[in-house]
Formats: sequence, structure tokens, C-alpha cells
Amino acid sequence: MANSIYDNLHIKMATRGLNFYYGSTLALKKIEMDIPENRVTALIGPSGCGKTTFLRCLNRMNDTIEGIRVEGKIFLDDQNIYDEAVDPVQVRKRVGMVFQKSNPFPKTIFENVAYGLRVAGGYSEREIADRVEKSLKDAAIWDEVSDRLQDSALALSGGQQQRLCIARAIAVQPEVILMDEPASALDPIATQKIEELIQQLKKQYTIVIVTHNMQQAARVSDYTAFFYLGDLIEIDRTDKIFTNPGKKRTEDYVTGRFG
Repeated sequence: MANSIYDNLHIKMATRGLNFYYGSTLALKKIEMDIPENRVTALIGPSGCGKTTFLRCLNRMNDTIEGIRVEGKIFLDDQNIYDEAVDPVQVRKRVGMVFQKSNPFPKTIFENVAYGLRVAGGYSEREIADRVEKSLKDAAIWDEVSDRLQDSALALSGGQQQRLCIARAIAVQPEVILMDEPASALDPIATQKIEELIQQLKKQYTIVIVTHNMQQAARVSDYTAFFYLGDLIEIDRTDKIFTNPGKKRTEDYVTGRFG
């Protein structure tokens, strides 16, 4: 793949010859993609075209599904995360995930964010408290919850719950954050907060986001990849994908002729 579109950016993750099977069904076909560091890469395309499957390959979340098969390589820096010697748990520490539907644990706000740190072990209570506060601040929700950290996370609004889940993801200090339609269930005001947050987070993290919302992809991402029926049709700078795509099928999709 030509690297010219990345302006000599460090490539944080890359897929080479990635095929993905559910049983005998080929869901992703020879995907070749570079994901640059400290940038937002959006994955767009019609429902069922492989976006979420691809996203879940990037931190081996698909490993938990019976009957799947992965061919090819996915690199995180210079390491193939599907190498037999690689522990998937370690991969998921480095590559965090935020899901479409916010999924806070039935615990306090504080313990939701502290959860991953407690599982990892080795942190003092002081360190955990400091990390929780920093994560809530970085997720732009500290001001709303700082006086109610012992309240149930389930009492928060949908938008607050999603930002809490982002805080939980970044508390363990991953290098990459995957987001699967993080604002699809939210109202416009909560969506705007999530989009503003993504712009802040890319200063510290590499972000890959699946979105059905074309305007959202145009607003938040630096690069956009268009998937169709398991193929990566095109990836380029977001402004180019939306104003002057290189492939007719991309143009037809972003102009609303199908999808």
C-alpha cells in the first residue's frame, strides 16, 4: 500500500493480507490497511459490510467467537498480534474498546473506572484514585461526577455513561482506542460531546471509529476507510474521500446513491 497519504506519520497498526472467516463464510477479504498514530481513522460502509468485524480483529475480540478463522497479519507497532506467542489479554490492554451501547458495570462511578486497574494489580489506593480522577478528566466527565463518585454508574444519563466507559477504557493507558459507533444511541448534544472528546483524545491515543453517520466521519476523522461486502474499497484522507474519492463505488456511497 502506498504510504504517501500518511505524510510520514508513524504507523501504529497495520493489516496485511487479512482474511476473516465465520465458519466457511469469508467476511473480510485480503484487507491491507495502515492506521497512523495519534490520528482518527473512521470505518464507513453499509450494514454488514465488515466494519465491526474488522474493528474487533484489531484487539482480538473475535477470538471469543466459536468457529472463526483469521489469516494474514495485524501489526501493533512491529509485532504481529496474531503470533502464537502473543497473549490476547496483553493485546487488549494496549488496544482498548468502547462499544456501541454504553455498558457500565453495576458498580459505583469510581469502581467502574478503577476496575481495570484492580484486575491488573500492583496499584496502591492512592495511585488508583489519581488514575481514576485523571481518566474522568480526560474523558470530559469529571466536572459532572466529581461529587458523586460513590453513586451507581447506572444512574448516569446515556451520554454520561458512554463517557464513563471511555474513562474506563483509558484508565489502563492503552495505546489505541477502538470505538464501535460510540454515539449511535445518543442525542445530538451528547453526540457532540463525544465528538469533541475524540478530538482531544487523539493527542494521546490512536483512534479507530466505526460510524454509520457520514457527517460524523467527516467531522471527527483524519482518514476514512470505505468497506463494502468484506472488501476495503478505498482509504484516504477524509476530506478526499468525501470530496474527490478515487473509486466510483466510494463516490456512490458517500453521495447517498446506495447504502
